[in-house]
Amino acid sequence: MALSLGVLIAHAVQAREMVITVDDLPWVEFAHGTRSEIQPRHRRLLSALKGIPAIGFVNEAKLVDGAQLSLWRQQMLIDWLDRGFELGNHTDNHNDLHQVPAEQFEQSILRGERYLRPLLGQRQQALRWFRHPYLHTGMDAATRERITQFLAAHDYQVAPVTVDNGEWIYARAYLLALQQRDRALQARLRADYVDYMLAKVVFFEDAAQRQFEREIPQILLIHANALNADALPDLLTVLRIRGYQFIALAQALADPAYRHDDQFFGRGGISWLHRWALTDQFPKSHYEGEPSVPDWVLQLAGVDGE
Repeated sequence: MALSLGVLIAHAVQAREMVITVDDLPWVEFAHGTRSEIQPRHRRLLSALKGIPAIGFVNEAKLVDGAQLSLWRQQMLIDWLDRGFELGNHTDNHNDLHQVPAEQFEQSILRGERYLRPLLGQRQQALRWFRHPYLHTGMDAATRERITQFLAAHDYQVAPVTVDNGEWIYARAYLLALQQRDRALQARLRADYVDYMLAKVVFFEDAAQRQFEREIPQILLIHANALNADALPDLLTVLRIRGYQFIALAQALADPAYRHDDQFFGRGGISWLHRWALTDQFPKSHYEGEPSVPDWVLQLAGVDGE
């Protein structure tokens, strides 16, 4: 996959806004790296985000190593706060609302704040953001309404995503390349990842233009992993060239687009732009041309598709 530089920076003079959201904190790949490997990657990821009002979404179960709370994993969350980033709840163990009863999902939300809420309270900060794992928000109106009311009762706001993507597939392939110490493959994956993500951004810019007759603040989803520790600086550079300024989640959600009705109850976890388009019964052609992860990356990662 490759987009010409001209396509990537076309209309760069246009001011654009984006929120950077990072899921599965403190780290995705604890099972595939030692502390001495993960901590430098964690620091590189935070360095890449310097000056950006990013937000990270936490799975508290990742704070446990064996049967014990891990002090160094807890410190990773403190590092986020020390650098001025926000933190939100992503359930304790990345539970799937489409696979468990609503009551069980509610309990996973509460377990996801046992450490996080006091940690934020020590800094006079409120825990106010929730991100649905897999972007699964309920396959029927009753379930969604129940969870919506539960979140509201616990002072949460939902963090949507507009630029959904297959970054996790690249991350899986990149981890394999790291394990194999294949520097050429690592470089190829990083470059293709940046091309792919920018192509996704352009696609969703165009989708927003068709749906709202203007661009809207975009919300990008990525994860705390080795791939972004190494490739995020390049991705952010090209986004800036394209005209993006990075804003806080609350600022983006003040845009009227985010009050659009969402009547999507499918099995998939999809972009909110797609949800709104489906609600408004946009034609099939509206969704055509969305970039996909190339076959060679899928095969390397050992997955069938996004």
